[in-house]
Amino acid sequence: MLPENIIFIGVLINLICTIWYIRGIFRHGTRPNLISWFVWMLAPFVGVFLQLKAGAGLSSLSVLMAGVGPFLVIVFSIFKKNAFWKIQSFDLVCGFISIMALVLYIITNNLGISILFAILSDFLAYIPTFIKTWKYPETENSSIYIGGIIGNTLSLLIVRNWIFAIYSFPIYLVLANLVEVYFIYRKKFLRS
Repeated sequence: MLPENIIFIGVLINLICTIWYIRGIFRHGTRPNLISWFVWMLAPFVGVFLQLKAGAGLSSLSVLMAGVGPFLVIVFSIFKKNAFWKIQSFDLVCGFISIMALVLYIITNNLGISILFAILSDFLAYIPTFIKTWKYPETENSSIYIGGIIGNTLSLLIVRNWIFAIYSFPIYLVLANLVEVYFIYRKKFLRS
């Protein structure tokens, strides 16, 4: 187990990667799906509350950054005309179901079940971005996802109390971000 203060390195890396992603919005044609990013902003903020309630401490900072990054992406995407991906009906359905899972997450009194609903909510928000990235990988920038992998891996390395409510969300975020990075680079991998 690493010292808890190592989490600040993960937070810094995540912040730098978020800035790099936002730079991609303005310079390189990165076009985030705002349905995904909106839910990705909400779910971690609620998740941090529940992690702190479970006694997580500093390890919850990576999940907090998982909400701060999307908040910044949304704000800057709105300022840049045509910077976000066109929202389809399927995106709205995923967003609606994701918000419903988030509501169930909030009202459930069992921390373990609440975290499962949080992960479900976040995953359902990922689906429109996974589909977009699979079809149009050039519309995404891997920096923020790589930052999420690093930050959440570091948070796992400082967990002192290995209970499901504390470690499950960071593990899920590492896996989801790995899938997204693969989708971004899969065409390059296949050409090699």
